Amino acid sequence: MRRPGIKEVAEQSGVSIKTVSRVVNGETAVRPETRHRVLDAIQRLGYVPNTAARSLKSGTGGAIGVVIDSLADPFFASLVSAIETRALTEGLSVLVASTGLDADREREQILSLVAGHQVAGIIFAPVAEELPYLEPFRKVTPVVAVDRASAAFDSVVVDDYAATSVAVQQLVGLGHERIAFYDRDERFSTILRRYRAYQDVLEAAGIPVDPDLVSWTVDGALDYSAETARLFALSDPPTAFFASNSKAGIGLVTSLAHIGRENTAMIAFGDFSLADVLRPAVSCIDQDPFLIGNAAIERLLELRALPVSEPREWVVPTTLLRRGSGEIPAPLRPAVSAVGSTRGGAL
Repeated sequence: MRRPGIKEVAEQSGVSIKTVSRVVNGETAVRPETRHRVLDAIQRLGYVPNTAARSLKSGTGGAIGVVIDSLADPFFASLVSAIETRALTEGLSVLVASTGLDADREREQILSLVAGHQVAGIIFAPVAEELPYLEPFRKVTPVVAVDRASAAFDSVVVDDYAATSVAVQQLVGLGHERIAFYDRDERFSTILRRYRAYQDVLEAAGIPVDPDLVSWTVDGALDYSAETARLFALSDPPTAFFASNSKAGIGLVTSLAHIGRENTAMIAFGDFSLADVLRPAVSCIDQDPFLIGNAAIERLLELRALPVSEPREWVVPTTLLRRGSGEIPAPLRPAVSAVGSTRGGAL
């Protein structure tokens, strides 16, 4: 059976062959709604441009596509930098696109890079669980997922659960029973695994999980200053914090400084700029974006040379950097007598 061609894509999307060609070639002079229709038809029909297939099969594509959540995220900004540095040594450039954590936008960005710009491969942070529109390209383009695993493709990740367990166990070992989980964001499977580790460590230590100590991102936003103030206004406030990602770590450090509580115990998942020069320096799980980025592009280059059918998951090791903030012991709690009085006076 003949594979669908550009004529069928034009008919399905209700545009001219020239317009399909413009979309496929990545030209910008196409209205967004028209581009969306063409890309949708490409997905439905499984259309693979002949020029893209020839380029990818021969390994002559001149660029790698990198699709991430946002360049404003310090982790992803560093990851892209690592990929670009390695790509340049191979004579490859890097085209970067962002998803804003939107599955539809992810589809359009990836299809534009693969079918339009004819990139030599894709490195992406998955949003959607499944990406059926990439099936037609599987034999001609390598794809590697980063940060969040994708069952259909090779993935480079870290062990979120184990790394978080080590950090929270350290805080518990220092006597902290009121540990805040700072920034639970339901959009990320990585953060959900970190939250599960947080719960399990506390429960294993016989410490109840207090929902008041959990900070939630709602509609993609969390006001760090307001949230820090809320936590300290509790009748039994936290004595330590676990920041679930580097962005939350930056927000927490900033808000603690504004209210003069810099000496509060905290550990962040992910390092960030100047974390090691603050006083106290910020203890963190070193989810090294440069190590992850290099592992991802090395795997992509291997797949370009020797494609394989069975996807694998590559786990990059992490380290708990003990710099000071995560080593602050819990303050002494007032002793309570058998009749319900605290040391220093009756209730």
